[in-house]
Amino acid sequence: MMKIFVGKNYEEMSKIAAKIFIGAIKEKPNIVLGLATGSTPIGLYKELIRAHKEEGLDFSRVTSFNLDEYVGLSPEHPSSYGYYMKEELFDHVNILRGNTHIPDGKAENVEEYCKVYDEMIEKAGGIDIQLLGVGENGHIAFNEPDESLSLGTTIVKLTENTIEVNSRFFESIEEVPKTAISMGIGGILKAKKIVLLANGEKKAPVIKELLNTDRVSTKFPVSFLLLHPDVTIIVDEEAYNG
Repeated sequence: MMKIFVGKNYEEMSKIAAKIFIGAIKEKPNIVLGLATGSTPIGLYKELIRAHKEEGLDFSRVTSFNLDEYVGLSPEHPSSYGYYMKEELFDHVNILRGNTHIPDGKAENVEEYCKVYDEMIEKAGGIDIQLLGVGENGHIAFNEPDESLSLGTTIVKLTENTIEVNSRFFESIEEVPKTAISMGIGGILKAKKIVLLANGEKKAPVIKELLNTDRVSTKFPVSFLLLHPDVTIIVDEEAYNG
């Protein structure tokens, strides 16, 4: 079932999302979170940090798994998702570093590593809540529109569109890696609950299409969320109304 919440603006939608995550952490202190990066979740992470500092929200038993990472980047690289997670969340709450998992962009045998990553998630009991953003072309994690999509964590070739959009996080477009490790569609759908965030008018067409389609297509990866029993979509008015 798909539920939708529309916040007046980015700040309000971030607070709506935070309420869900704060409630879930309080209810299950040893929760397994699936986390996302990019500009969209920053407001949510700020709220989680505030709740930790002001209300004592406890992350000490929380485990987290991130959706993706660029191949070739170490966690020390300022444009890596490992670095992003430390800056935007991990360094500001009491989560144990050993409980945080981000795909290893420097893994020697990436194919083998992808299988290990999925096994680690399974061993942790599976993801309780998976946070997602969505690309303008309908990609979730780095699962780009394609003829077929991977079920498990895999290496993906980034599209020109994604490279261009993500170049804002790098010094130049040439610096953006061309491949990434990404959780697969099957892995995402295994999460017990999914929360998708989208903001801004650029995301309006993809949200409109998702809310109005009754078809699943690998050319529109976010449409696979229609198969999941518990999806919450949180948007601002710009993303909802265009």
